[in-house]
Amino acid sequence: MKSFIYPLIAITALAIALSACSSPALDDYSDVSYELTDQNGETVIFPDDFQGSPLVIGFIYTHCPDICSFITANVGKVYEEMDNPGDTQFVMVTFDPERDTPEVMKSYARAFDMDREPFKFLTGDPDTIDEFMRRVSVRTQESYSREVEDGERMYFLNHSDKILLINQNSELIFDYGGSMTPVNIIIEDLQKLL
Repeated sequence: MKSFIYPLIAITALAIALSACSSPALDDYSDVSYELTDQNGETVIFPDDFQGSPLVIGFIYTHCPDICSFITANVGKVYEEMDNPGDTQFVMVTFDPERDTPEVMKSYARAFDMDREPFKFLTGDPDTIDEFMRRVSVRTQESYSREVEDGERMYFLNHSDKILLINQNSELIFDYGGSMTPVNIIIEDLQKLL
């Protein structure tokens, strides 16, 4: 009987130790499917097209006068500063799809030297984007809008400041302040998934 109990205790202790080392998922996106469009006009299905790879994902709008550029730059720095990002995907999703067309997203990506693999800049139809933003808890609200001389509208959106780290199984592992979290923290957390 003793010879049976000791291996059972060892296996139980090992299971407890392993579960303590892994981060519990904050959310699981494997039960959803969103059809989006990248900066090249190609269809991308979230999360299906990213399964099997870690995913660093930020949320922006291209006309943002302040923090969206920091969020975008931070996502780019995570890639640039990693010794070996492996097959990690880096994604930016707009919450302003009526203005942020694939062409606008492509121009924005070029401005950050991110119009290349492994970066994707995603938009979609407004209903899909709204549903997606609700699912990932990104909140937006237009706080300022006025017509300017050329007939265009100047506008400002209050919004969540967010970068997410999603594992290979489409599970949310970390939710960061996108413009303010030091890049080395995101890199350390990402390396645990690799």
